[in-house]
Amino acid sequence: MKNKVRMAVVMAVIVLSCIGVRAADADTTSVARPVLSMFTFDVGRASVLDTYISTVNYTGLNLRLGYSAMQATGFSPEKWVRHLELGVEYYNVKNMVRNRVLHTLMLDSRWSLMRRWRDVLPGLQLMGGGMAQLRGGVIYKGSNSNNVCSVKAHISLGVAGTASYACHIGRLPITLSYQMSLPVVGVFYSPDYDESYYEIYVGNRKGLVHPGWWGNRFDMNNLVAADLHLGNTILRLGYRNRIERSWVNNLNTHITTHAFVIGLGGNFLSLGSKPTPKKLITAF
Repeated sequence: MKNKVRMAVVMAVIVLSCIGVRAADADTTSVARPVLSMFTFDVGRASVLDTYISTVNYTGLNLRLGYSAMQATGFSPEKWVRHLELGVEYYNVKNMVRNRVLHTLMLDSRWSLMRRWRDVLPGLQLMGGGMAQLRGGVIYKGSNSNNVCSVKAHISLGVAGTASYACHIGRLPITLSYQMSLPVVGVFYSPDYDESYYEIYVGNRKGLVHPGWWGNRFDMNNLVAADLHLGNTILRLGYRNRIERSWVNNLNTHITTHAFVIGLGGNFLSLGSKPTPKKLITAF
């Protein structure tokens, strides 16, 4: 009987030791993946040409509110990063003599999955991968007697990339970065030349959706930024440029923006993260 008791105690000690070792190992390798969240405001200049409602180029004010969230993935946090971007843009642009106005409202969302290469050079990190984009909105010209608005809708797949460099100015940590997105293929909406929306409403819906590629649609978004790490807060200062073109059904759309960017954000632990992780893996 005593031997059985001793054997049970020994087995219990061995099992508890194994559990303790596994728990220690799990605690050692526990990983937290902070989300780099950033809210941005853009102000700058826009140029808009849409031959569905006017053959004249309009220029003026460009405003944008944006949000982005970048985080290392759960399946391979050292090597892969996911990036979500959302934006609302408004353009108030006028013709050359400043007596006609176009109001443009665009909504934009992008999701990217990028492979990460750390320390390509000291402090330099590169990321690149695939991207899915949904973009749409409306261009409105109230002074037209017919065709007062032009609706835009695009769904695209493409590529995205980021290059970032970590450095210091004095004691201030700074991250310099360049981010780009470039749709490659997709589909987009466009009516025919001089086809009214009333005709579409009553049933003339042929030829409204078109395959998009670089032969009839181009849309590149560029951001150059400096992130100033002020304790737990990140101040972003940068420049954003967008070049958007489409040509189909004898209709051309040209949108170009140049804007100064200011943003506030930081690295925040997402829900479900361990409170005392052994390892932090940040996106930048």
